[in-house]
Amino acid sequence: MLLASVPDELFGKVDSGTTAWMLMSAALVLLMTPALAFFYGGLSRQKSVLNMMMMSIGSLGLVSVIYVLWGYSTSFSGEGNYLGLFDNPFKYFGLDQLMETKTSGEDTLVVLNAAGSGLPAIVFAGFQLTFAVITVALISGALAERVKFGTWLLFTGIWTTIVYLPLAHMVWGGGLLSNAEGGIAAKLFGTTDGKATVAPIDFAGGTVVHINAGIAGLVLAIIVGKRLGFGNQSYRPHNIPFVMLGAALLWFGWFGFNAGSALGANATAGLAWVNTTAATAAAMLGWLAVEKFRDGHATTVGAASGVVAGLVAITPACANVTPVGAIVLGVVAGIAAAFGVGLKSKFGFDDSLDVVGVHLVAGLIGTVALGFLAKDTGLFYGGDYKQLVVQIVIAAVALAFTAVLTAVIAFALKPLGWRVDKEEEADGIDNSEHAETAYDLV
Repeated sequence: MLLASVPDELFGKVDSGTTAWMLMSAALVLLMTPALAFFYGGLSRQKSVLNMMMMSIGSLGLVSVIYVLWGYSTSFSGEGNYLGLFDNPFKYFGLDQLMETKTSGEDTLVVLNAAGSGLPAIVFAGFQLTFAVITVALISGALAERVKFGTWLLFTGIWTTIVYLPLAHMVWGGGLLSNAEGGIAAKLFGTTDGKATVAPIDFAGGTVVHINAGIAGLVLAIIVGKRLGFGNQSYRPHNIPFVMLGAALLWFGWFGFNAGSALGANATAGLAWVNTTAATAAAMLGWLAVEKFRDGHATTVGAASGVVAGLVAITPACANVTPVGAIVLGVVAGIAAAFGVGLKSKFGFDDSLDVVGVHLVAGLIGTVALGFLAKDTGLFYGGDYKQLVVQIVIAAVALAFTAVLTAVIAFALKPLGWRVDKEEEADGIDNSEHAETAYDLV
């Protein structure tokens, strides 16, 4: 197979400290998908827990293979930028090209993710792979207890290819939602030195991960339909300790998600770490306060959900707000998400495990709030309206892009069958889809 040539400017010396930091960050983010399996599994009913966990684990398997083959190249190959939507999917197909080396005197030069970065491109590819995996897995919570595993995996492959990978390119790979000269922000407010004068801010994935997964979950919940008995019965979590374990591991892994997005062990990573902790803690308190005043009880599931809401909201903002700003953002996100989970009851869609209420609501808040809270450019820090406009526009474009394409995929797969039979759903999807049960009680 003829391999594409790597531009000479991408060859450079490895920075071992940066490389070690990013390998550890990638491992932390990878942990988030099994953590999500515990979080979602605990929230499910006993007869559906294995299927719920398998939807995350299945995504881990399939998306990882896709990312190695054409995923990285579609988002980050730097060749093509077709309509600002995606790069050439075949330039670095299989990633072997990223292992080329050159010699310069006594030094061995490797392929870096960016000129002079010191970070091997193969390590950056591994880091980005983990983001793709967790994004798809997040969607599964909107479909709990009623979807065929095979259809879910087919959706996973198609959605990753035509939704996630292009959106990652649009935001982080120099596409329409980046600070590139041809991007939307540049067209709105002009350029300075070839970059958008008012750059969109999405440090670690408010649009790419959370708005993306949240709106996809909403679309699928509407198209696939409600669980049997929705609105007439209570769906109680079967294992709250699983929920807390999953939330704790998500919080731990999220430091790789946010601090790792600094692409180095530096002060920016430190700020992202502190802001991630501050916002998450504040969101948990905000959610619990809503529960206490509204319902009379501060619940364990509420605490876990508040943790996730805070993590989601701070993701796009963690390197661009002050620690106090992170606390403010966390409180607002925790309160809003606590009310947001009630949207499914109000509008009658079955978002089983609150992907919309947590990820879409908190993701939108974290992205748009940067127009107010971003240090130097936000309205609360002496900036003008432009940052807010840019943040609203990139959020709106991400919403529309994902909603339309997700609907197309969902309807295209309908002839194959999304739903298990009613009898199988009533009996328990674990037994019908996997021929297993989580607990054999004697």
